[in-house]
Amino acid sequence: MGVVPVQHRQALEGVEARVVDCRRCPRLVEWRERVAREKRAAFADEDYWGRPVPGFGDPRARVYVLGLAPAAHGGNRTGRVFTGDRSGDWLFASLNRTGFANQPGSRSLDDGLRLDGAFVAAAVRCAPPANRPLPAERDNCLPYAAEELGLLRPAVIVCLGGFAWDAACRLTGVRPRPRFGHAAEHRIDEGPVLLGSYHPSQQNTFTGRLTEEMMDAVFERARALGGYGSSTDSPSRR
Repeated sequence: MGVVPVQHRQALEGVEARVVDCRRCPRLVEWRERVAREKRAAFADEDYWGRPVPGFGDPRARVYVLGLAPAAHGGNRTGRVFTGDRSGDWLFASLNRTGFANQPGSRSLDDGLRLDGAFVAAAVRCAPPANRPLPAERDNCLPYAAEELGLLRPAVIVCLGGFAWDAACRLTGVRPRPRFGHAAEHRIDEGPVLLGSYHPSQQNTFTGRLTEEMMDAVFERARALGGYGSSTDSPSRR
């Protein structure tokens, strides 16, 4: 895919730095920091991140994966979105099977995970109470995703759940909002394709509403839309 210009990497790192320092939403700041102090018993000996969680992945990515928000004891603990929680286990396993990730799971920042062709982020960068951000909190956070999209210029945005689908519609100026559904597609003139997927939450995976085959099919479709070809051709699968 070629060498990534230094200026491009620096611009993405600049977005990351601004995300990590953000304190725009008092309710989210109070919650994320309280969770980091009180901790969950299973992680009592760990130092929690307790800050906004930036996006991460391949700076050349043609596929942008958008989730809802970091989990209180997942990304808010580890410092990387979808890392250290059950939803992330499901997501990274699928990304690995479809050639976007070099390993099927992620437990910490230094576990060796690398993404090839994909960049993963969340519509809201702080863990929200009850996993429910307020509309104002979403709107405060979306400019960060807008900056990432402006730098990456992906061919497809994979929206994990209805909240991410709505956020992607706002980011790309799509009106009226097309109906969300698993494997739903909406093409934007001179812009990315919005590709829907049910969120890999336990509510969906434990009930069978979302299966491994369903999620893999979405990411295989994302590969095709991104111009990457079959997952068997990916360096992550060799």
